[in-house]
Amino acid sequence: MDRSARREAIRDFKERGSVAGVYAIRCAATGETWVAGARNIGPAQNSIWFSLKQGAHMNRAMQAAWTAHGEGAFTYEVLERIDGEELTPLGLADLVKDRARHWLAELGAKKAVG
Repeated sequence: MDRSARREAIRDFKERGSVAGVYAIRCAATGETWVAGARNIGPAQNSIWFSLKQGAHMNRAMQAAWTAHGEGAFTYEVLERIDGEELTPLGLADLVKDRARHWLAELGAKKAVG
């Protein structure tokens, strides 16, 4: 990739911005569901899959299911996108946590992190 193409790719990435939201990770083999919120749900799946593949995910139950059943048993689903343009960073963080709690209760899921 030449310099101008690299600069353009970086600019495009920065302009894309981030989208806050809540996501679920499901294991079809065990029927377990884990839920979490993030200020940027775009790269969340890649980050989680990377840590699971490395055997280093902080959620031991999720890691054990991944190790036992493999990547093919897992799905990533965005449950809700949150428009936080009108909120302060703290307000957005609080809203993401609140919506994650809602989805945890709604789905009878476990926390993916924390």
